[in-house]
Amino acid sequence: MSATLEADDRLRGERLGFRVDAPTKQLIERAAQLERRKLTDFCMTALTEAARQTIAAHETLTLSDQDRAVFFDALTNPPAPNERLKRAFAEHARRVTR
Repeated sequence: MSATLEADDRLRGERLGFRVDAPTKQLIERAAQLERRKLTDFCMTALTEAARQTIAAHETLTLSDQDRAVFFDALTNPPAPNERLKRAFAEHARRVTR
């Protein structure tokens, strides 16, 4: 076994297996052929990119111009604490010792 293949085996030590129907498999194989890539490489790239996009969509907050203005206004001009917030701070101070 060549050093490159051994390195690939170490990098890809985990397995991920799933079944697909015949038309889906043919579709994926065709796409891999069109890009002149091995099926596994094509699938790994596609799955990794889909995972990154999904994570980014869930971890990224996009604000409209109006939302951004309201947010920054609240940061620069915070409202006075209401009774509920005052009670929460008092309870926190009672429970947490330094």
